Amino acid sequence: DKVLMELIEPYELRAEKLREFLEDVKPSLRYDIVPLVDPYGPAVTDPDLQCLVVSEETRKGGEAVNKKRLENGLPELALYEILLMKDPEHSQNEEEKISSSSLRQRLLGTLLRPPRQDPALPSRPYVIGLTGGTGSGKTSIAKLLGRLGAFLIDADKLGHAVYVPGGPAYERVAATFGAEILNEDGTVNRKVLGAKVFGNQERLKSLTDIVWPEIARMVKEQIGEADAQGKAVCVLDAAVLLE
Repeated sequence: DKVLMELIEPYELRAEKLREFLEDVKPSLRYDIVPLVDPYGPAVTDPDLQCLVVSEETRKGGEAVNKKRLENGLPELALYEILLMKDPEHSQNEEEKISSSSLRQRLLGTLLRPPRQDPALPSRPYVIGLTGGTGSGKTSIAKLLGRLGAFLIDADKLGHAVYVPGGPAYERVAATFGAEILNEDGTVNRKVLGAKVFGNQERLKSLTDIVWPEIARMVKEQIGEADAQGKAVCVLDAAVLLE
C-alpha cells in the first residue's frame, strides 16, 4: 500500500546493491543480509547481536525490539542513533518523517523512465543537459561523468571565449556597450560590463541576445567534435541551459 511502490526494487536486486556498497566501503567487513518478513526480523532472536543502528524516526522501533528481546530472555541492544538531514522546504501539510511517501515523492521525484527516442534528434552522441544554480554541484557531477567516458562541454568556459578579442561576440559587445567596457589591452572588462547590465533588464537582454546564440553555436560545434571522436555520450554543463 505504499504510494511509490513502483520505486521499490525486488529484494534480490536490493540485496545485491547492498553487497556492492559494503564491498566498496570496506571489503574486510563481515555481514549477513537477511530479508525482514515481520516488524522485528532476527533482532529479537539473535543472541550474538550487540547494537542496533536507528534514526530519530526509528528509535521507537528499536525500543520495541529491546522489549521483545527481554521477553525472549535476551539482553537489550545498544541503540546507536544517527542524525538525518532536515528538509528546509518542509511544508505544514506534509508528514514529519523524512521517509514518508509524500516527502520522498517531492524530494526524489516520481518513477524514472528510460529516455524517449526523438526521431528529430541524432542518436549519437547522446546529449545530457546538466543545469542548476551556482554551488549546486554541476561541475562535480560533470567531472564524475567525464571520468566515466562522457565528452564534457562547459558553457561557462565557452561564455568566456566569446568575449575575447577576435571572439564571435567581441565586436558586437564592444560596439553595443562602448569603449569603456574595454581594458587597455583591448580585452573586455567583465566587471564593468556586468555593472552596466545587471539590474537593467533591457541592457541584459541586449547582451544575452548577442552572446547566447554564439554560445549555442559553439556548443553545437563541440557536440560535432564529440561525434568525431566517437563519443557515445556528451554532457553540457550550463547554468542557464533552459533559457
